[in-house]
Parts: sequence; C-alpha cells; structure tokens
Amino acid sequence: MRLLLPLLLALALPLHAQKAGKNKDKPLIKLTTTEVATKDIVYKTTPQGELKLHVFSPKGEAQTTALRPCAVFFFGGGWKSGSYLQFVPQSEYLASRGIVAISADYRILNVHKTSPDKAVEDAKSAIRWVRGHATELGIDPAKIIAGGGSAGGHLAACTALASAYDAESDDKSISAKPNAMVLFNPAMNIATLFKDRTTGEGPMTLEMAEAITPNSFLTKDTPPAILFFGTADKLKAGGDEYITKAKALGLRAEMWTAADMPHGFFNKAPWIQVTAKKMDEFLSSLGYLGGEPTIKLPENAPALKQEN
Repeated sequence: MRLLLPLLLALALPLHAQKAGKNKDKPLIKLTTTEVATKDIVYKTTPQGELKLHVFSPKGEAQTTALRPCAVFFFGGGWKSGSYLQFVPQSEYLASRGIVAISADYRILNVHKTSPDKAVEDAKSAIRWVRGHATELGIDPAKIIAGGGSAGGHLAACTALASAYDAESDDKSISAKPNAMVLFNPAMNIATLFKDRTTGEGPMTLEMAEAITPNSFLTKDTPPAILFFGTADKLKAGGDEYITKAKALGLRAEMWTAADMPHGFFNKAPWIQVTAKKMDEFLSSLGYLGGEPTIKLPENAPALKQEN
C-alpha cells in the first residue's frame, strides 16, 4: 500500500493553527472586530474519542424568525495533522455577517491513528448532524455551506460528491450533501496523485483513493462552488480538472488564483483577507449574505484572478 500523505504534507505550510504543536498558541489573524457567540457541541462519539463542532454565531441581535445559512469548515493537514483553529478567523467573520459558522473536528492520523476514509466519514457525519439539528441551531437546512483547506477542502468536496464511507451510526435519511462549497486549495484528484506521485507505505489504497476522488463524481446536481489556488500549487491541476468538468455540466463553479503563491497561501495576510472577501461576495451572489463585505483589506492588497 502506498501513502498519499507525504505529498500533501510536503505542500502544507507550518502556518498558524495548521498544526496543534508549537504553533497552537500563535495569535490568530482577526477578520472582524465584532464579538460573536461561541459554543462547542459534541456531534459524534467514535472508538477514538469525541468529535466536536466549534460553533460561531451572531451575538447581540434581536431574535429573528428568519433561519440563517450555516457554513461548516474542515481544517487541512494531509488527514494527518491540523486543528479546527485554522478556520476560526473565517468562522468569526461569517458569524459577524449573520451566518452560523462551524469549524469541525474530524479524525486524523497523528491523534486518532486513522486513515483518510474515516476523515471522509466524519465530514459527512458533521454535515448530517448540522442539517439534522437545524432547528436547534437556528439555521436553514437548505443553505448549508461546506468549506475547508487542502485535505479539509477535499473533505468538504467529498460531502457533496463521494458516496463511499458513511458512518453506520449516521441517519442516512438526512443528506450529507451541502448546498454550496468554499474550497481553499483542495485536493480534488486523489486517484491521480496516488498513482503518479506517492511514495512510502501507509493506509491509503488505490481503491480508497478512487472512492474519495471528488473529480470523479460530478453530476448536474453538484452544488455551486468557489475554489482558491496559488498558481505555484501542485494541487491546482486537480482544481483545473474540476472546473473543466463543472463547466461541461453547466454548473456554477469559480476558480480564483493568487499569482506565484504556493499551497496554503490563504492562511496568511494579506491573502486571508483577500480570499475571505471573495468568499463573502460568492455567498452574497447565492443569496446567503446581504450588503457589502465588512473586511478591511491591507493597504495595497494584491488581487485574485478569475480563471474561468
């Protein structure tokens, strides 16, 4: 058996919150000064331990009968490492704009000694739990956004596209398919990467890689998506393939690129602000947000380029 982890880990940067080790106490970049409400909810108990949803909600507003959209983010780290902290900035920002935003735990190799199929299973469980508890969360079950970065972006795409790896404990009558996707340098062509670029031994098999390759499963019902890549990122080829297939099916799909930037570029200023603003604009175009983005871009912030 060959292992895909070395490729994604080699691409991953030692950015804030990407790893739970020496960087865990590094201050997070703030995308909003608005105070939001937070709470943690256990959404799944596995043989390896409990998994939580870290929830960020609008605070201090009058109760409204309107149900809010909900975004669920999955962190990156090659299915091996990482922390929910990675998407706290984006979650806080979306909560400040009126969306319930969640940064989800899932099982990873370094902590739980599990393989990527369990991560896919957990991502689906998270979306199902959120949709199944829509009333409790005050959200619209028809406006659920799956998002994430790198391996987490892959997991978000799998909730929409992969049919394999559903938890036995899940209520299968509840769909794990989100209504929109926000994907930061996601790994979309796992089978190709496995066959062409892998080394070493490990838990990934070709059968597993093929089952969790999002690009293999696009249909006319695939939800709208926005993808972000640095042009120097080796995973961009998978994003290009996704866009080509999506356009052929008449799907809503956008790719925005950062010139000469590597994998994980979106974690650092000024790109974290630039990509979050574009995320806001995309969600506004779907009717999930109203008004103008409230993010203040750094002076002379660079621009993203739309590639489709």
